[in-house]
Amino acid sequence: MKGSIERRITSALALSTLLTAAIILGGCKDGSPSQSHDTAAVEAEAEGSGPVSFWVATDTHYLDNDLEDGGEAFQTYVNGGDGKILPYSNELMESLVYEVQQKKPKFLILSGDLTNNGEASSHKKLAEKLKRVEEAGTDVYVIPGNHDLNNPWARSFKGDKQVLAEHITPSDYTSLYADFGLDEALSRDKISLSYFVKAAPKLYLLMIDSSQYAKNESYGFPQTDGRILPSTLSWMDECTKLAAEQHGSIITVMHHNLLSHTSMSVSGFKLNNSQETMKTMRKDGLNLVLSGHIHMQDIAHTGDSRNSDGLTESPVYDIATSAMAVNPHQYGAMTFNPVSREVTYNSASVDVEGWAKANGITDPNLLNFKKYAEDTFAIQSSDKAMSRLQDSTFSASDKKSMAEVMAKLNVKYFAGTAADSLDEIKAMPGYKLWASMDGGFMSGYIQSMAEDSGSSNVSLKMILNKQ
Repeated sequence: MKGSIERRITSALALSTLLTAAIILGGCKDGSPSQSHDTAAVEAEAEGSGPVSFWVATDTHYLDNDLEDGGEAFQTYVNGGDGKILPYSNELMESLVYEVQQKKPKFLILSGDLTNNGEASSHKKLAEKLKRVEEAGTDVYVIPGNHDLNNPWARSFKGDKQVLAEHITPSDYTSLYADFGLDEALSRDKISLSYFVKAAPKLYLLMIDSSQYAKNESYGFPQTDGRILPSTLSWMDECTKLAAEQHGSIITVMHHNLLSHTSMSVSGFKLNNSQETMKTMRKDGLNLVLSGHIHMQDIAHTGDSRNSDGLTESPVYDIATSAMAVNPHQYGAMTFNPVSREVTYNSASVDVEGWAKANGITDPNLLNFKKYAEDTFAIQSSDKAMSRLQDSTFSASDKKSMAEVMAKLNVKYFAGTAADSLDEIKAMPGYKLWASMDGGFMSGYIQSMAEDSGSSNVSLKMILNKQ
């Protein structure tokens, strides 16, 4: 029996490694009359609100530092991972809390993968930090990701061993995070942890639980792909009717992606039923999704299209904010204007250095965190490239040149700014060597990173539909 379990875990680890390698080498209208701009302005003024600022962060992958001793097992785990800066997990979250306290956005969204692997103590410590955020006047709304619930991979690290750690169930989650969206919800889905909440005047959030975790324990590993159940899609219809009664607008939040954010053929990131979900969103007039999961910064959209009646439909946007746990440790700083319904988004790196200075921290890595984090991520990217090239026929100097391209491009790619440096990168000798390869995963990944969509992946200005 034990051998069978170990084989399943080994197979799951191999699948997870393949998925992460692909990156780390990476409303339903109710017939109400349309509202005039002047009427909207009067209603917004009556609610005492001008433009609202809010933030979205994702894939925090918080690990309680009491679960690791910095020993051999932990270092091996970190070095073999996908770029998460787990040794400074606590400091990174403290920096985010501090920055929220200083800048005071109206609310903060966390869109899943709250913890490293669903450890109970990580969830409890994170909830304590989020309570401090709310005590400072910023509301918090969370949803789980594929790492967070029923996760048999929950581990602590002691010396040279990984030790099983307690994980949480959906019931535990409901209790721990009740104050961060669930208790304020106008409506909660009966079969998932999805909920619908009013976050600001004229602005509602559809917080969608897209993760699959019911069979994790029987599988022996966490299921990484996502979907939205048909009954949840029907529930979304009802939520849009509630918003329509108040002439509000809706932002949809989910962990998994609605749209593709890479040309690589890698499964597990986009919703399994993305087409059905898109039909519901089109029908309900939902045109903005905030997601995560893929760890890189990317803004995708559908482009204009025509519906069955021949009418032009505006684009649906999916903003995948890069992982807070991975360089450059970004969140999305957003605004919503209740009169014009304009939404803006700009990526911003959390100010770890500012937090460290304010708290008298002497660790040089934290006082120079931006350089430390970028250098660390670049080295990891280079090392993975060298590992992939180990058995190739390229010379040692060629391999080094190719690894340099991988490091530089991967840093920019995850930040969403690769397009700004493409001319420089494509002129590097190592890039031409990658391009000369006849197929292969690594060469394909390099080419996918070097594609320019022609639009920004770090900023957006768009108009939310009115329900």
